[in-house]
Amino acid sequence: MRDYELKRGTGKILEDDGLRKIAAEVFGDVAMDGAKVIVSYGALERMVAWTDGKKLFVDTSMKAGVADHIATDTIKAYNTFLERATGLTAKERSKRAQEAAKRGAA
Repeated sequence: MRDYELKRGTGKILEDDGLRKIAAEVFGDVAMDGAKVIVSYGALERMVAWTDGKKLFVDTSMKAGVADHIATDTIKAYNTFLERATGLTAKERSKRAQEAAKRGAA
């Protein structure tokens, strides 16, 4: 499971049905389990995403041995979902994760 920091103000967008709407726009078919969004798409066998208003939590399991074009499409969709849900680009998420790791190691 991974957790991602949210850009300030993004937590309000994800409240209620916001996270499900973003997932549906990016992945298509979406299921719900309480407040958790469940997706199966391309090389993603199962992705479960939820938020506490401060962070986005994502748990994934991948299919092994998928074709390269499916894997590439899945990565693009996953990154698009994370960018829209967190409000941060991949570069910004990486930078924040590195800063958090430094704070944790200090």
